[in-house]
Amino acid sequence: MKIKELKGILGKNKLDAALFYSIGMTPNPNMVYFAQYYGAGALIVPKKQSPFLIVPEMEYERAKKSMIKKLYSMDKKKFFESINSILKKNKIKMKNIGIDKSAFTLLAYKNFKKQFKKARTKDLALDCLKLRQIKTKEEIKTIKKAFDYANKIITAAIKNFKSFKTESKAAAFLEYEAKKLGLETSFPPIIASGKNASMPHHMPKNIKLQKGFCVIDFGIKYKGYCTDITRTIYIGKPTEKERQIYGFLLNIQKNLIDNLKINGNCGKIYENCVKALKNYSKYFTHGLGHGVGAEIHELPNLTLSSKDKIKENMVFTIEPGIYIPNKFGIRIEDTILMETNPNLLTNVAKDLLTV
Repeated sequence: MKIKELKGILGKNKLDAALFYSIGMTPNPNMVYFAQYYGAGALIVPKKQSPFLIVPEMEYERAKKSMIKKLYSMDKKKFFESINSILKKNKIKMKNIGIDKSAFTLLAYKNFKKQFKKARTKDLALDCLKLRQIKTKEEIKTIKKAFDYANKIITAAIKNFKSFKTESKAAAFLEYEAKKLGLETSFPPIIASGKNASMPHHMPKNIKLQKGFCVIDFGIKYKGYCTDITRTIYIGKPTEKERQIYGFLLNIQKNLIDNLKINGNCGKIYENCVKALKNYSKYFTHGLGHGVGAEIHELPNLTLSSKDKIKENMVFTIEPGIYIPNKFGIRIEDTILMETNPNLLTNVAKDLLTV
């Protein structure tokens, strides 16, 4: 189904084929999406023929486990030279090529153009993102399993939080628990305690955990699909005012989720959050949410200027926050699968926990 839709895009844009590539250890999200392949190489999707992978010899065994049955092994030539050689041998027309420019480095694009000098290229990055925002039944099954793992790991971290002495040790626990299960994190875990919590993307340091609110932002990757969840706990004993502000943000977050509707405008949902935050809105410094899938940030975008609409089988976050510089920060983030009604994939307790 995914390949069929991509071929429809190729036809609409009068393209002969799409070419996606990956070099090194970081999987190309489009190769994960269209082929369930996580290694180095190239995925070629011709408009009229079956898709195929061209991979280094050392990746051939791994490529055999992908969804693509047609495989070619690269020769000893340079990366794009080898790809071009195999395409010519198989008489694959490549005069008009669809690529994902966001995945190309400048050097890679230069080397690519050396081999495909006369080819016209069209950027398919946005087309691929739009395809990827609606999840298939198979993807949803994988994503739910990914969240089963992520929920258990972050729950264990919160349960054991008293045993952590530093931010970096708390972060290391999350990473270690993921690795024990043969998983990787979808981004470096955030542990932001005390005043550090006022920085949304604070990187954990080898410093003593500070009293006050502590933001824990964590995600894992399972079979190429990401998870994302944030919980804010309290180290020490919160004041009544601190409990009130946490409860205030939690109620906003719950109401935003409860009011999600199919075809809801993402920009409007963001506006509703800002209105609900009232005087605290100036301390809300990022988007309300983002899609989650083969990449940690995908469509839809829940930002002020977003024209995106909520559709069935989208997976996205709702994560309002309050960040008062040099004082404290709170963020509560859930990931939602949009069905007839919103379905929470994150099931970790949200009431303010103290450690």
